[in-house]
Amino acid sequence: MSNTHTLQAGGTAALAPREYHLAHEPHPENGTSLGFWLYLMSDCLIFAALFATYGVLGRSYAAGPTGAQLFDLSLVAINTAFLLTSSITFGFAMLQKQAGNARGTLAWLAVTGLLGLAFLGVELYEFAHLIHQGATPQRSAFLSAFFTLVGTHGLHVTFGLIWLVTLMIQISKHGLIHENKRRLNCLSMFWHFLDVVWIGVFTFVYLMGVL
Repeated sequence: MSNTHTLQAGGTAALAPREYHLAHEPHPENGTSLGFWLYLMSDCLIFAALFATYGVLGRSYAAGPTGAQLFDLSLVAINTAFLLTSSITFGFAMLQKQAGNARGTLAWLAVTGLLGLAFLGVELYEFAHLIHQGATPQRSAFLSAFFTLVGTHGLHVTFGLIWLVTLMIQISKHGLIHENKRRLNCLSMFWHFLDVVWIGVFTFVYLMGVL
């Protein structure tokens, strides 16, 4: 009987539940991409609301200056070229990423960042020039909607540049590891999204405002 109990006890010990520890934290393969697409959709709603607001208030000048009197299309065209060119250089960075060339990726990201800074610099110059002329956001509903829409886009570009610099530091330290590639893909979607929004701003706000 004692031997039987010993065997039963040994069998019970052998059947005790085992604990497993994963070497890495589990991460769904497409979880980040799905979450970031959801974020971009929410950003689309924000810009859609701002475009709709501008569409309603864009002719409410309150006896103040109009878009045709304020906007400098040549300056806006140069700024548009900066941002669209930055989208092309970001594409070159993604090609270098696919080739596994970390130095080439960093070089093209640096060019993209410089073009983004040039875009912000021209936009800030435009805002300062308008305010110097007395065309402040408080002047009319048209200017309030204009500064809100264009300024919100400029804030997104600013956040994108901060993200870009942070990612460049991560790539320089750790190389093109899987996590950095995933982050680079998300930043690429964000940057191209800002280009698409700016095309809408250029067409709907500046071109229609002047014409």
